[in-house]
Amino acid sequence: MNAAVPTWTTLVDAAALADVLGRDGTRVIDARATASTAVRVVDARSSLADPPSGAQAYAQGHLPGALHADLNGDLADMDKVGHGRHPLPDSDAFAATVGRWGIAPDTQVVVYDAGDGSMAAARLWWLLRLLGHTRVAVLDGGLAAWTAAGQPLTPALPDVTPLAAYSGRFDQRQIASVDEIAARLKHAPGWLLDARAGERFRGEVEPLDPVAGHVPGAVNRPFALNVHDGRLRPAAELRAALQPLIGAHDPQQVVLMCGSGVTACHLLLAMEVAGLHGARVYADSWSGWVGDASRPVATGA
Repeated sequence: MNAAVPTWTTLVDAAALADVLGRDGTRVIDARATASTAVRVVDARSSLADPPSGAQAYAQGHLPGALHADLNGDLADMDKVGHGRHPLPDSDAFAATVGRWGIAPDTQVVVYDAGDGSMAAARLWWLLRLLGHTRVAVLDGGLAAWTAAGQPLTPALPDVTPLAAYSGRFDQRQIASVDEIAARLKHAPGWLLDARAGERFRGEVEPLDPVAGHVPGAVNRPFALNVHDGRLRPAAELRAALQPLIGAHDPQQVVLMCGSGVTACHLLLAMEVAGLHGARVYADSWSGWVGDASRPVATGA
């Protein structure tokens, strides 16, 4: 009988995951397993510039037993209007997707992407946490770390036994609304962190959204600064960098944003690893904020 799988809630390294899965992925177990031994791996590779490329890369080769999650199709509801470029999926629809993936409340889920900062992987990590799923972690370093460790890829599709819709709904308390952002604009800096690149935050360039700049009072923390060689920086290093940005604010009062609510999740992952627990995400983010021309915009540092 398979031994119980460790509980991972933020990050897992390639060696630890390989030890659980085995070289051929036979430890990727569906609903026929007991909850304590079930683990589901999900490939969340994506590209904002080329949305179909994630599925194409998955088809060419992925971790043994891994399913594929599409950023636009599974992790967002692109039919919603007024909520930015990657609106949150409907809670019930996402719960149904999770059930189709064979994920039960006690399943250990491991999410990965290409290893470029675990951008979309962190989005799925956060969405599962919104449903109340605690046993979910991001593969540190993603696919790049997996292959660098000499671990195999396969084009074979996994045999998954779908389950009923996951029995949970998004915890709205973890999602910051546009009304809250607007109401806190005059608060002392540090409560709102923006994970976009510095040149976008300052309004020097804007390749994706119709207006350049940032929400007045926001502090910039590019998500790429949390990564070194494709992996998240150590917890102490992250805390030393992030704590001064939020100052005296309790982490639970901090809101994270980015361009469309994706890399903000990566910043949330960094905050959690750093021990700064409880920050929330403004899911509409910059693309949602500028959807209303009456909202104020700031430029510069």
